[in-house]
Amino acid sequence: QVQLVESGGGLVQAGGSLRLSCAVAETMITIKDMGWYRQVPGKSRELVATITRESATNYADPVKGRFTISRDTRKNSVFLQMNNLEPEDTAIYYCNARYGAGGSLSAWGPGTQVTVSS
Repeated sequence: QVQLVESGGGLVQAGGSLRLSCAVAETMITIKDMGWYRQVPGKSRELVATITRESATNYADPVKGRFTISRDTRKNSVFLQMNNLEPEDTAIYYCNARYGAGGSLSAWGPGTQVTVSS
């Protein structure tokens, strides 16, 4: 089982910034797409941003222009730079990595809390 290690969550005021990091513990595995998702209590987990191995990116509409996803493919790491944070961004953020043939397998990190105060 692929393990992901996340860091960078915390408490920030509205308008502030945070940077999330996620690394795959195994370095000898080929990771395909990586991404960030978020979840608030009582709601389904939702997409925040994804990035392919070729660094093509995709963002959810609410974060476009404020969040930037990037990756270090050699180190199997993915990052999420979050600027101009809003209270609505408060959630647990989960890192995701896809691997295996055609990216058919999926691994999740344990989640990191992001809280934005108004």
